Amino acid sequence: MLAADPGTSIASIAAEAGVDRRTVYRRFASREDLLAAIYEARLGAVERAIEDARLREAPVAVALHRYVENIITVNRTWPVDLARMLSDDSVHARRDAAIEEVDAFLDRATDEGLLRPGLPQGWASALLPQLMHLVSRQLSELSAGQAADVVVDTFLNGLGTS
Repeated sequence: MLAADPGTSIASIAAEAGVDRRTVYRRFASREDLLAAIYEARLGAVERAIEDARLREAPVAVALHRYVENIITVNRTWPVDLARMLSDDSVHARRDAAIEEVDAFLDRATDEGLLRPGLPQGWASALLPQLMHLVSRQLSELSAGQAADVVVDTFLNGLGTS
């Protein structure tokens, strides 16, 4: 609900969850506290997805697929954007650390020949999350593994025939 409408009321959220809004307020003092908990859960899931992909140790192709599959699962489980929480310094620092980890991996993928060199600076880093976001939303009928296959193939091979 919050992904579709960040302004959704606590009463609507409680009704969707099948509980009284007082139950929600017992757990979360305010709507902002509820949002913070959701963002914390998403950010933690992203961090675990990166750790599980073993971006520094696993073979590049294996790590890429595992990372993409994990992030698609996170996107589908927690379909909220962290941008609203970036004013919080700790959230911003954690997100930046995650981005740095993935960027280092993409550099490794280039060094090992999986990605072609000479692309504009940051292009792969900008493209990959967009592909994962798109497949998470538009190909919901695919399992996370199947969706990762589509993303990885598109990311590595593009749409052209050459």
